[in-house]
Amino acid sequence: MTVLDSRALNRAALARQLLLDRSDMTVLEAVAHLGGLQAQEPQEPFHGLWSRLRAFDPATLSELLTGRQVVRTHLMRRTVHLVTADDALAWRSRHDAMLRQKVLGVYRRELDGVDLDELAAAGRAAMADGEPRTLAELARAVAGRWPAVPPRVLGEMLVTALVPTVQLPPRGLWRARAGVRNARLSSWLGREVAPPSTDGSDPVGQALVRRYLAAFGPAASADLRAWCGLAGLPAAVAALRGELVAFRDERGRELLDLPDAPRPDPGTPAPVRFLPAFDNAILGYHDRGRIIDDAHRGLSVAGARVVLVDGRVAATWDVAAATVTVTPLRRFSRADRDAVAEEGEALAAFLSGSDGESHRVRIADGPAATP
Repeated sequence: MTVLDSRALNRAALARQLLLDRSDMTVLEAVAHLGGLQAQEPQEPFHGLWSRLRAFDPATLSELLTGRQVVRTHLMRRTVHLVTADDALAWRSRHDAMLRQKVLGVYRRELDGVDLDELAAAGRAAMADGEPRTLAELARAVAGRWPAVPPRVLGEMLVTALVPTVQLPPRGLWRARAGVRNARLSSWLGREVAPPSTDGSDPVGQALVRRYLAAFGPAASADLRAWCGLAGLPAAVAALRGELVAFRDERGRELLDLPDAPRPDPGTPAPVRFLPAFDNAILGYHDRGRIIDDAHRGLSVAGARVVLVDGRVAATWDVAAATVTVTPLRRFSRADRDAVAEEGEALAAFLSGSDGESHRVRIADGPAATP
């Protein structure tokens, strides 16, 4: 069986993630191809798409949100993702059990004795008029039935797990600052969530496997699980095995992939890319070694924005006082520094936009951590 080293896996991941070459996909096509973008920080999807699309206009993504073609909803790993409306409706039921279990894992003691089906029914009734509700408003609407449970716990269980909801605009629009207002997914989209499969065939699970490999492969089953948070996909993988190809990584793990998916030559040059906080190009794997060193792995869950140099995390970046500041994690060569500065200037121009504020780039001296 062919062994793929970390550089081969890196270039494959970059190609699938639209980070090796900026894509001419539409914004909607890109969101669908990527299986959604992590979006608990509302502005980060804009940064992520700018790094991936050749002519990205942030207004287009805002229009897709207000036009109800993409939505912000709790899905993979119980985190807020920006996904297409079609994917939200198709995938939500398959994630229901995982979402419940993850919220219960945090609030099992507080929710002891609460009939979750009854709580879900109360939540749906409270949202039946279609009016948006904040988490606090929704919690107050049902709290009288469970006075011993902290209202926030009731609200979080409802909007995260029990009732498929979306976070409504202006939350998540370009340059907008807005609190979270929730509506039922079916009410916002005018379509019902697809019901779970009852014949054991798990077509949604199989679709998730294919979509994951298209955007992240080659990958192991543990990587798939790390991306979506679902433990019950071995049957879907087994059902698809005949149409997949298999490799090994340097640790001996089996990696599966779609036969015709891109696997570029490991020597393919990789341009500098600025990634947003919590980008799935890093978080979408159990073994993140293909893109980030173990010494810096903590950055991927700490909300750091990172810079890829030669395809790997080599710096962090942030914006303050109209300045994009890059903080290296290792010493840059002159060529690396020039390439980071050039891409940083392009990012600064994107962030400046038409609001009259001009951004600049600053690269800090020396590594910020032991390489």
